[in-house]
Amino acid sequence: MIGGFHDALNMASGMTWRRMRNAGKILRSYHRSRRSGIPIIDGLPISVSIEPTTSCNLRCPECPSGLRSFTRPTGMLQPDLYRTAIDQLAPTLSYLTFYFQGEPYLHPSFTEMVEYAATRGIYTATSTNGHFLTEDMAVRTIASGLDRLIISIDGTTQETYESYRIGGSLQKVVDGAKRVVETKRRMRSRTPHVVFQFLVTKPNEHQIEDVRRLAREIGVDQVVFKTAQIYDYEHGSPLIPTKDRYSRYRRNEDGTWSIKNALDDHCWKMWHSCVITWDGKVVPCCFDKDAQYVMGDLSRERFEDVWRSQKYYAFRQTLLTSRKEIEMCRNCTEGSRVFA
Repeated sequence: MIGGFHDALNMASGMTWRRMRNAGKILRSYHRSRRSGIPIIDGLPISVSIEPTTSCNLRCPECPSGLRSFTRPTGMLQPDLYRTAIDQLAPTLSYLTFYFQGEPYLHPSFTEMVEYAATRGIYTATSTNGHFLTEDMAVRTIASGLDRLIISIDGTTQETYESYRIGGSLQKVVDGAKRVVETKRRMRSRTPHVVFQFLVTKPNEHQIEDVRRLAREIGVDQVVFKTAQIYDYEHGSPLIPTKDRYSRYRRNEDGTWSIKNALDDHCWKMWHSCVITWDGKVVPCCFDKDAQYVMGDLSRERFEDVWRSQKYYAFRQTLLTSRKEIEMCRNCTEGSRVFA
């Protein structure tokens, strides 16, 4: 498998002086905030996740899209709202992820949205369950300029795969990955950097080496292992892996479970990134899946006004003072991926 060298070079190629300067400002702001205990924001986000849709074809048991359990509105990102957001963010934005909840390829204009951002020199990435990577879509994906394609593959046999990806077909995922790799070669393109993402659970942890072999056979560029977020973990779950390296949780002496994260009163994510939902709401983190902490609305406000608003300031202040008071932070672990 190819490492991340070409991918890193590709990412660096989009780093204009203005984007580098912005990244430096954000990094300094974060460290000053940690030292002082006062939220300082000098700069705009380096990375943003935007949600094309909340729709999904699968029924994964720990996913709000799969469970159809949202209390917030569901729908599709409208082109005008998307372009307005990109136009405001593009000068300083380095990394754009087309994913929050839902399956991005279900949006009818997904590749056109990618192309719009790519033409502005923004590094673009998406995460997909891999069921819609047809021949035509493989060509459109590569032509769009997408830089990173993360394909979720949580098993190497159908039985194991569908234990989590309920309603899914492993063969469709494998065939789709092959199409992208082969089309990429045929089009002589270095992008997208194709990643297999393996969500490690107890039912599939025995197939970790198998997915590495499968990736080599197909020609996938990288394999990433991701720890699983469990919503009701206190009394254990059949999904928690036995391999400690791949678990977010530890078993206590009394038989209950707790998260490994110490939940210190700081979080880099709250300074360098945020999420924009399909209907333009700005939320501070990808753990806020039901958009309970809405900082602003891009259908009515400018992004920079939201980013520097009193509401966002107060949220960051709470995080620096008592992070455990923020509900979504209680089941959070930074660094939840283990790179192969």
